[in-house]
Amino acid sequence: MVEATVDRQLETRAGSAVGPVVLATLSSRVDPEAERLAIDSCLDAGVALVVVNAIAAPACPRTLHLGALDPAREDYAAVRAASFGIRVEHLRVTTPRPARAIVQIARERAAGLLVLGPKQGRVSRRRFKRAVRAVRGSLTCLVWIAAA
Repeated sequence: MVEATVDRQLETRAGSAVGPVVLATLSSRVDPEAERLAIDSCLDAGVALVVVNAIAAPACPRTLHLGALDPAREDYAAVRAASFGIRVEHLRVTTPRPARAIVQIARERAAGLLVLGPKQGRVSRRRFKRAVRAVRGSLTCLVWIAAA
């Protein structure tokens, strides 16, 4: 009897609550290990990938002139994931609070897994730790954080 109840709960979760994998970075390229984990997770679960590059800058025309949203500088994690047949959504978000934006996107998309993986050395320790605290304290989905 217990096994049947557990099986039904798993079926319900798998059928309706399996959300996409969110691969997030903080205005930097994605860590290769984080990218590999996110793509493998998408392939294993058969879910979409949402790549989020949260840029700490106000959304204004001057930001475009400074090159903060230059697609040529963007990471190609989304292109690599699409080459495996994964449905990909790529978001570039300019905000004064990038960690909060990542949490909000993960909640809105009902993420099953959040991979926080900015490339090492590209993000200050203070900013990275702030993002880690925000993610750990605010989300109920699985979270994987790249080693700092």
